[in-house]
This record gives sequence, C-alpha cells and structure tokens, in this order.
Amino acid sequence: MNPAFTRLSEIAPRDIMELMNHPLVRRQMPLLREHFGEAETAAFVAAKERLWSEHGYGPWAFVVDGQFAGWGGLQPEGDEVDLALVLHPNYWGMGKALYREIIRRAFGEMGFTSVTVLFPPSRTRVQGLLRLGFQQDAILQFGGEEFIRFRLVKPAEG
Repeated sequence: MNPAFTRLSEIAPRDIMELMNHPLVRRQMPLLREHFGEAETAAFVAAKERLWSEHGYGPWAFVVDGQFAGWGGLQPEGDEVDLALVLHPNYWGMGKALYREIIRRAFGEMGFTSVTVLFPPSRTRVQGLLRLGFQQDAILQFGGEEFIRFRLVKPAEG
C-alpha cells in the first residue's frame, strides 16, 4: 500500500466530510466544534489550496488504493512550519510511513530547518512523538483552545 500524495481539491467533498465528521477523528481536533458540511468543506479546501498558491506548500491528500485515507503535511503557522496528519481510523497504521515521507520532503527538497506539531493537552500519549525527536517548546492558544507545540529540528548532516 503505497500512498499517493495529491491535492485536497482532487478529493470528493463527501469523502472529506466523512473524515472530518468521524467521531474518532473529531476527538483529536478540538477546533472542530460544529458539523463539517458542504460549506465548511469548500472553505477548508479553498484555504488549503490558498496556502499552496501563497507559500508554495501546503497539506496533501493521501490516497491509498484509490481511497481517500486522510490529509496532512506542512502548512505555515505564523513563522513556523507546522506538520499535520489527519487520517481516517482505517488508515491509522500508515501514519509513521506518511510522517517519514513528509519529513523527508520537509528537510530535504523543501529545505526547512525545523517543523512543529500542535497537540491539544487532551492528547497525553506523546511518547511516540518524543521518540521521533520532537521536544516540547511552547504552550499556545488558537481559537480559544490551548495547544502544546512540539518542535523537531533538522538533524545535522554528517
């Protein structure tokens, strides 16, 4: 199962809505307060596409065996480069492989020197993130919610 990285605009809106309304996905995303309908999906895709046109990068859609598995990748968050990974529970086992490819692109061809991830405090299982080399570096507020920011610095070449 080799995931294809494509643009969210190439994914059927109903597939994005299904993912974003899945209860197990929503539990990890405190800013998703309301039902994610057609209007929210259109605005979401337009915003993510705007990142590509304004910054030259943004999140991808992941397609596995012709099925939308989720979205994620890199997006600007202020002066930072934030990594997001939102997968349908049927594909949670693919997260590590997707992460490795995103990091390879981030530190390789894109030339970033660090990436961040934002976790709500309710996500207490962070050992895997720490094992990957991320370190907690800030507590921030977004949309009235608190998030813990973790940072991964590009390893020194050598």
